[in-house]
Amino acid sequence: MKPIHILLVEDNEGDVLLTTEALYESNLPFTLFVVKDGREATLLLGKKDKYADEAMPDLVILDLNLPKLNGIEVLKNIKTNEETRHIPVIMLSTSAFEKDIKLCLQLEACCFMTKPLETDVFCQQVEGLKGITV
Repeated sequence: MKPIHILLVEDNEGDVLLTTEALYESNLPFTLFVVKDGREATLLLGKKDKYADEAMPDLVILDLNLPKLNGIEVLKNIKTNEETRHIPVIMLSTSAFEKDIKLCLQLEACCFMTKPLETDVFCQQVEGLKGITV
């Protein structure tokens, strides 16, 4: 199986490390690209500037609270663009506010998970996406 290309949009180094470790536990072959703010994620997904030659991700793992553009804005950009709307998005946040969860799901995130991640639940969600077209 070809590795899936994952874009992790996370500004907290500790959460990057924990998410990466959880991905390794999923037994899913992957490559990982990390950006630290919503603006960089939008540039990468639009293949603009220094990201013109980057591969389009097969999966986006997106923090809700980001600098420059928040996760909701990035999710809206992904899901309203014909080039990216097919990409599954897993939302991550320390927020468990029902309004945040509902909004993300209405905007077509495939799931919303609260941090700190429960590794087994996160792995199940990622492994459930094995049908991703790569």
